[in-house]
Amino acid sequence: MNYVWDLLMRAREQELDVDKFRFVPAVSYSPYMELSLVDLNTLELEQVVEINPYYRFYSIFRDLFPPDAEDCLELRESLFDIMMHFLAEIDLYQGMNRREYHIRFVQRDIADGIFGPKVKGSFEQLNREEQDAIAEGLLRLYETGEAVHLLKETMRRVFHRSIIYANCEEKDELLVYIGQEETQLSRLKVDLILDLFLPARFTTELYWTSHFGILEADPTMKIDAIALY
Repeated sequence: MNYVWDLLMRAREQELDVDKFRFVPAVSYSPYMELSLVDLNTLELEQVVEINPYYRFYSIFRDLFPPDAEDCLELRESLFDIMMHFLAEIDLYQGMNRREYHIRFVQRDIADGIFGPKVKGSFEQLNREEQDAIAEGLLRLYETGEAVHLLKETMRRVFHRSIIYANCEEKDELLVYIGQEETQLSRLKVDLILDLFLPARFTTELYWTSHFGILEADPTMKIDAIALY
């Protein structure tokens, strides 16, 4: 972990509030590193982060902390913190392509309540990876209209053992095997995906840990582990 953008990515993966990090100019630092860390291999993220501002941003900070300058030190340190947060965000956006921007726009629309308060509240309880999966699925839904296919794919990205079967001979029905225990959170995730991707004409049957029996499919034909259809 050498760059400030790397630190922000790890913080977001751990669902930490990056706005609470405080960047300060390092007193002692290596000229070959941006982050001044005591332990180079640390996985723990400290709230106060020492930065070598001259590693990549010399032209920006060269006049902010001249030698032996004691005037307005607190103000200059506050400006440094604000500017480093801004530069770190720019760093993150520079690594994004056009499609990733569109996915972020979908996430912003959900967070703004455009899909309704229920979807907004449920989406906020997902982790970052799950939010990305659902937002990307919605973007592809706008582009292709393949609702059932994207329902299956998004469900699999959130519930890795899930399987969806289509029964369209007599009625439009989807049989959804989740592959894990039903909890309040897992039920919330399933309902959110169905609300966003399920076509109106389809009905669903949910199976959590027990799969319904399928002839010649031995894993589904275990005694005392077969769900009734």
